[in-house]
Amino acid sequence: MSADHQLPVAVVGAGPIGLTTALGLAHYGVPFVLLEEDATLSSDTKAGTTLTRTLEIWDRYGALEGILEAALRIDEIGDIDRATNTPRASVQLAELVNDTQYPFVINLPQQHMEPILEAALERSGGAGVVRKQHRLESFEVLDDRVVLTVSTPDGTREIEASHLLACDGGRSKVRDALGATVTGETLPERYMLIDVVVDLDVSNARDYPYLAYFSDRSEWMVLIRQPNCWRFLFPLAEGADQPGEEDMLVKVKQFIGEVDRIELLGSVVYNVHHRVADRWSAERKVFLMGDAAHLITPMWALGLNTGALDASNLPWRLAWVMRGWADPSLLDGYEQEQRPVAINGSGEMAEAARKYMSHQRGAVTAAGSDWATAYTRTLLGVRLDVDGVCDWSMVMTSAEPPAVRAGDRAPDLALQGPRGRQTIHGLCRESFVALYFTDVRRRPAVPVNDSPALKHFAVSRWDAPLDSGLRDRSLFDPGSIATSRYGVPADTVVLVRPDGHIAAVAPMAAGVAEELYTGITGRPVPREGV
Repeated sequence: MSADHQLPVAVVGAGPIGLTTALGLAHYGVPFVLLEEDATLSSDTKAGTTLTRTLEIWDRYGALEGILEAALRIDEIGDIDRATNTPRASVQLAELVNDTQYPFVINLPQQHMEPILEAALERSGGAGVVRKQHRLESFEVLDDRVVLTVSTPDGTREIEASHLLACDGGRSKVRDALGATVTGETLPERYMLIDVVVDLDVSNARDYPYLAYFSDRSEWMVLIRQPNCWRFLFPLAEGADQPGEEDMLVKVKQFIGEVDRIELLGSVVYNVHHRVADRWSAERKVFLMGDAAHLITPMWALGLNTGALDASNLPWRLAWVMRGWADPSLLDGYEQEQRPVAINGSGEMAEAARKYMSHQRGAVTAAGSDWATAYTRTLLGVRLDVDGVCDWSMVMTSAEPPAVRAGDRAPDLALQGPRGRQTIHGLCRESFVALYFTDVRRRPAVPVNDSPALKHFAVSRWDAPLDSGLRDRSLFDPGSIATSRYGVPADTVVLVRPDGHIAAVAPMAAGVAEELYTGITGRPVPREGV
């Protein structure tokens, strides 16, 4: 099928993962149709903290500016023993200044976040459309397309799509139709989330970080300062009834003490899961994402943010396959990489966090140092199983930044390039990037940039000689900050994928980056105009 007649990718569900996935498809110029069964986006009280890795994903997709304008920036994550009101070591996110352009997390309620993502999608151009009041009823997978039957305000219609991406939540209709089995557990306790207007800064000053975890054997609590309110999250005992409005406010005061004025804005009670689908795809045409693939305890903000990792991994793969730059087998890497993160990574880390909060056995903390704790808690420590050998990780245990490895998220530092200040993640925003850690004074053989799919740049603490022919593809690293952070030997190539993860690390040699690219994609490197 020609590019002019390319069927759209169908994304079902316009929650944060569906919106982020659609933004990713738009970023790569992949046509899409985003289907939402409701007439409006959700206004329910839901997730409220977004971690650094998700901020990086939204930045790549062009949606971060509006999010940061509306959100509350958090530079410290508090850890407090409720029984004694004694602070333990806070997580200081400034430790991450040499790892990311966003060494912080943010607080912004999901019902305020989603309209900003939708607005960014509207600004992204003509790659796709959003269809509200369009409910998926059924679908059929054919050899070259997926045919969806959809209920609309104008009646039932069929939509043909190249692929179907299920972002339709924990009760996914697509997952059920695939016959995927969800395994895991649902905890007997539920979580209560309450939003209140209360002054804890001036009239009733409390010295709490704006994101604080109060651990307690009998009843832990998470305190989250949102832009327009304070949010409280705590467990409800098994079988307990949902408290009434007055009881909710009494519960809040048990944590913060008496205040002169307090107003309830909203509340929700929800079940707590660690459940993962046994398969996430079918025939390389249908893929489960977010809650449709995994329901994760939202402790340490791992629910929505784990779903964002899915929305980072799959869109570039679809783009490469649909452009003819990769064999369809590239799509298999999505489930291979993301499922272990959900079932054995985020889920177990969230459960360990829950036990830590309630002083239970099995509460394992991630830290090997202050830096390692910050790296883990912001999801920068996710290493994917890029080689299919079960080598992945969610937790950074090294006290100091180790040398980068295949599967790691590439540390994002700023360098001086031919266009001025350039970040590593900015360079790989739309292509693979081969970074050659070398000494440009020796005029190394760095390939010219003649492919839209693979770019080459030398990284050196010295500037390239004026007559070297390398200045258009050299990144100046004064002080060797980036070179030290990556920690690889001299004359090493680090191949970075479009999603910011490291695809491979290898010694420099003629054609090595092209060989690595072909090994990953199953296709030769495309050239400009071809």
